Amino acid sequence: QVQLEDSGGGSVQTGGSLRLSCTVTRPTGRNVCLGWFRQIKGNPEAREKIAVTDSDDPDGSTFYKASVEGRFTISFDHSESKLYLKINDVEPEDTGTYVCAAGFGYCSIDRALDDFGYWGQGTRVTVSS
Repeated sequence: QVQLEDSGGGSVQTGGSLRLSCTVTRPTGRNVCLGWFRQIKGNPEAREKIAVTDSDDPDGSTFYKASVEGRFTISFDHSESKLYLKINDVEPEDTGTYVCAAGFGYCSIDRALDDFGYWGQGTRVTVSS
C-alpha cells in the first residue's frame, strides 16, 4: 500500500550540508509513520533509527536520535508527497547508507524497526574529512 523511493545521497565535506529525499506513495487519506534509518557498519541487514515523523502530525510526532538532534531535520512535504532529511554541519560519523521507511499505526521514537513494513532502496552518504 506504500511505495518509497529514496535519493539525494552523495559526497560532502565535513561541515557541509546535504538533503535526502524520499518520494512517498500512500493510500489517500491514510496517515503513515515515516522514518529515516542508517545501516550499521559490519551488519548490512541491521539498521538504526535516525528520525521519525507522522505524515499528518509532525508537531506532535517528530523525534530524533539523540546524537543527531539539532543537526538533522526530518520533514514531510504534502504537496510533493516527499519525505526529507536535512543534514547540517555534517560529520564523518554521518557516513552511511540511509533508507526511508513507512508503516501504519502509532508513530514514535520507540516504534520498532519491524513495524515499518515498507522500505526504500537506500541512498549512500559519504562524508570526507
